[in-house]
Amino acid sequence: MTVDNKSTGKGKKLIIFGFVTIAILFWMYNRYQDPELFTPSAIDSIQRIAFGFYIVLAVAFGGIAFGMYRYHKEKVAIKGKDLSTIIALTTWNSKSRKIFVAVFIGYGIFFSLVSGTLVYQPEVSFSYHYGAEIPSGFIAPCCDGPGYMPKIIIYLTDHIGLQIIPINLVLQVIVSYLVGLNAAIAVSAYSISKKGRGASSIGAAAGLFIACPTCAGTFLSIFIGTASGIALSIALTQLQTVFIAISIPILLVTPYIMAKKLRNADGSCKIDNTR
Repeated sequence: MTVDNKSTGKGKKLIIFGFVTIAILFWMYNRYQDPELFTPSAIDSIQRIAFGFYIVLAVAFGGIAFGMYRYHKEKVAIKGKDLSTIIALTTWNSKSRKIFVAVFIGYGIFFSLVSGTLVYQPEVSFSYHYGAEIPSGFIAPCCDGPGYMPKIIIYLTDHIGLQIIPINLVLQVIVSYLVGLNAAIAVSAYSISKKGRGASSIGAAAGLFIACPTCAGTFLSIFIGTASGIALSIALTQLQTVFIAISIPILLVTPYIMAKKLRNADGSCKIDNTR
């Protein structure tokens, strides 16, 4: 099968377009975070804009996912000798796909618990303390920093709920994807050095805290006391960019480190599991 250079760029363009769309979406919605805009006559309009926000976000995610699939497939079809092709060839088989899906879902759930997206508060009654109807849900359109609004609040039971924050959702998908990709490559490349596996583990662990550092403080307060936990959560909030800087680049670089170990001297892939 022959794939020209023009064709191989279509997947990459979809990925870039998806992320640019998300960035513009966050920037545009931030213009509605002025409490003075929330007059009785404007509330319904801003609420509809909040619904539209998540529709566009879902479409952007779909475009990125399709772009990733297409880019991956194009790399396999070309069978080049660059590291991206090595990664594609290594993971383009049913076993790697199953591992990726399992890790992506499992890590996503774990990330949700740590970041506060999935909320479990056995000591709090949502119906009593918040006057919530069980089950129910709503979109809170205002007001917070860029990427933190509009927020979706869902009460599943009297003690279990969802708090979906846009920036947390985006980071959760990105980090879960990268962890799943690392796991799929690592299984195929079982002979990789301990240094490569360690780098991937560090990235995954750090990635747990990048979406909601304040939740990390709350989590740690269980062990070190509430007052200390609150102080720590404030400190972790200030270090959010550090967590992002550490985890995502590591998770991005590690597949290429592993790919180098799977490349023959002539640049071809040692493992060509395309079945």
